[in-house]
Amino acid sequence: MATACSSSLILAFPLLIILIAFPISTLATAPEEVRDIKGKKLLSGIDYYILPAVQDAEGNGMIALAGSRKGTCPLDVIQQDYNFYYGVPLKFFPVNPKMKTVSVSTDLNIKFNTEDRSCNASMVWKLTAFDREVKQYFVGTDGSVGNPGRETLSNWFKIEKYEEHYKLSYCPSVCKYCKVICKDLGLLWIRGILDIWL
Repeated sequence: MATACSSSLILAFPLLIILIAFPISTLATAPEEVRDIKGKKLLSGIDYYILPAVQDAEGNGMIALAGSRKGTCPLDVIQQDYNFYYGVPLKFFPVNPKMKTVSVSTDLNIKFNTEDRSCNASMVWKLTAFDREVKQYFVGTDGSVGNPGRETLSNWFKIEKYEEHYKLSYCPSVCKYCKVICKDLGLLWIRGILDIWL
């Protein structure tokens, strides 16, 4: 359900966010700030919805939660395949907790603003273990906010600029000695569900 303090981001897959004709100037000294569809700076810890920029038969809906592909906990992050559902509001938390706005190419945690009574798990996005059956990593829940380092490597995502849109990626830089595979988040149809994968 939308609230008065909620705002929206529009997201196309592979997870691109459109800004609807609001030019953004870049600063040489500071990372570019992410803007919502109204051209306002994306604020840390505030509810937003992620919307697809391209609406077609491949997925028109919002980002939501679903039971795990394996029928176990924690839950999977998915895109609804219909556009009349608001999805689940989420919040962004930059790696530097003092940052009030979200910047492009900056490590951040993403957290659904809802509770999971079925799995009793955290609602923070996390890269799941490699699924050998479909040969993909997926995005699920049960991550943690903060504590950057090797132990939380799977919890960090980035918003990257892509033409006039944004996209979500997994390329954490919170551990200088860790090897990571950098990839954009995308969609994969599995049993009629649009799972978000890496």
